[in-house]
Amino acid sequence: MTSTTQAPQSGAGTAHPEHLGHVIFIAAAAAMGGFLFGYDSSVINGAVEAIRDRYDIGSAALAQVIAIALIGCAIGAATAGRIADRIGRIRCMQIAAVLFTISAVGSALPFALWDLAFWRIVGGFAIGMASVIGPAYIAEVAPPAYRGRLGSFQQAAIVVGIAISQLVNWGLLNAAGGDQRGKLMGLEAWQVMLGVMVVPAVLYGLLSLAIPESPRFLLSVGKRERAKEILAEVEGKGTDLDARVAEIEHAMRSEHKSSFKDLLGGGFFFKPIVWVGIGLSVFQQFVGINVAFYYSSTLWQSVGVDPTDSFFYSFTTSIINIVGTVIAMIFVDRIGRRPLALIGSVGMAVGLALEAWAFSYHLVDGKLPSTQGWVALVAAHVFVLFFALSWGVVVWVMLGEMFPNRIRAAALGVAAAAQWVANWAITASFPSLADWNLSGTYVIYTVFAALSIPFVLKFVKETKGKSLEEMG
Repeated sequence: MTSTTQAPQSGAGTAHPEHLGHVIFIAAAAAMGGFLFGYDSSVINGAVEAIRDRYDIGSAALAQVIAIALIGCAIGAATAGRIADRIGRIRCMQIAAVLFTISAVGSALPFALWDLAFWRIVGGFAIGMASVIGPAYIAEVAPPAYRGRLGSFQQAAIVVGIAISQLVNWGLLNAAGGDQRGKLMGLEAWQVMLGVMVVPAVLYGLLSLAIPESPRFLLSVGKRERAKEILAEVEGKGTDLDARVAEIEHAMRSEHKSSFKDLLGGGFFFKPIVWVGIGLSVFQQFVGINVAFYYSSTLWQSVGVDPTDSFFYSFTTSIINIVGTVIAMIFVDRIGRRPLALIGSVGMAVGLALEAWAFSYHLVDGKLPSTQGWVALVAAHVFVLFFALSWGVVVWVMLGEMFPNRIRAAALGVAAAAQWVANWAITASFPSLADWNLSGTYVIYTVFAALSIPFVLKFVKETKGKSLEEMG
């Protein structure tokens, strides 16, 4: 904080019990963007081999079509903060819902490969917006005592979206007789898989009409009374609303609209706190988590698993992902963000190392030896479990909390954009790396999981229990 005056203290730490249900609904509705994020990110898993076959393309070209959505994600994430500061958080959600819907229809009915790639960029832009707006909005409306758990709704929605997409894909594949290009409703099965996202996209748009605007945004545009009404809704009428508004306004007076140049400083271009956010984002992706969701069915088929079974294993991995996320939601406000991150890093390193070992064996009759096959399958689930109970939730919660108010929107946008660029790098490189050496690829992911341990120990500070106004 740059102001020399003392911020008024409201003591707004806890929502009254009768208001907590309403706060949970608001957070869950906002996190529907996370559901679409997870669904859209993972649904392509069911179409990878069909796209390869239909358009007769190699691994490198296939990877670009799969990964190109992430370029849209990076652009959406980088611009969402500024758009939200200008038109509001709710309007951003509604724009994202419309783009999700358009992308789903276009992806289901492509004219050619370039056409499919374009619609994936459109959907990616919406994902990028949702990845920024969801955590920021929830952090702004949630009472500090519940902010960690409510902030984890975003990741919970993402993993549920991933699981539902895998379940839907599995069901549609079975309905099409196990053939991704089998006919369903006059289309190929993979097209129906991509088109189903219209349903949650429309639901997201409807839910955005049922939740209030962020009090901080309302105060920024001079709607003081409406902001007080919202604060009463989410923190209870027993809260000293005048003191709470004064606290937020004091923080806002001490800041200005954040821009990219506000992030500059220190010895390495960005301010140190911005680099920490970027580091969290990059490590979250460089452990290879999205390989498990974009390519898992292809991965299992490459080591001899039947296509239908490979889709089932993708679904069970998604269930493990949900279990881990629930564990994180329970403990993120109890033991803190840093301890969870460290526990997860150790568990991920072990799981990835075991996968690297299993994949180092030669295939026998197109399959891994029995022992190595089971180790690979169990280790994949262990890796996803430890990611979900730690970095999957912690990074999103911390990115919504860790930056000072004066740079939050811009810093969150840069960190989220870095996350999408890292995601793109992993997603675009995996097919070619797997063709080169599948075991070696997992050794690389193991190294990044191990390196995340000293990174957290040295650079990451705990944010548990602090109000947003205390962060700068």
